Amino acid sequence: MTYDLVFDADDTLWENNIYFERAFQEFVEFLDHSSLSEVEVRAVLDEIELVNNKIHGYGTANFIRNLEQCYRHLVEREIRQEDIDRIMSLAGHILEQPVELIEGVEETLAGLWTRHRLTLFTKGHPDEQRMKIDRSGLSGRFHHTAIVKEKDAAAYRKLAADFQMEPQRFCFITYDLP
Repeated sequence: MTYDLVFDADDTLWENNIYFERAFQEFVEFLDHSSLSEVEVRAVLDEIELVNNKIHGYGTANFIRNLEQCYRHLVEREIRQEDIDRIMSLAGHILEQPVELIEGVEETLAGLWTRHRLTLFTKGHPDEQRMKIDRSGLSGRFHHTAIVKEKDAAAYRKLAADFQMEPQRFCFITYDLP
């Protein structure tokens, strides 16, 4: 029996979040807040991201915007252009990182390809996501690829309709970070 296996990309097929976490760690060190802990700084950044992601979506460019807003909100010293440039460079390096496949992904996809329809379904900035897909070397392992602004009920319904997927034969594969 053939199934439609729909795979998330970032942190399911390849590492992604680790690069954002490294940039955040460097941001906290650079901010060097006198009274806020890393957890408290993260809470402020999370609030900013919650608002901005609805407007601008996901991806490195939005993360840079979020870090800059967080910095401007929390900084305890005069804001200089070189400080803003430093913030931008912290996250800008994310795009330069290699696409590191999660162990066993290539072999798993190769085995599933012959028995099922595989679809890559990811959210984020389309150009950035396409770049990661290309750099991963996995684009040929999928029958379909879809990049959306947000993974919500409407996006799943559209995906199923666009590729004639039957709900009873549809499985979404993702890894949720702790």
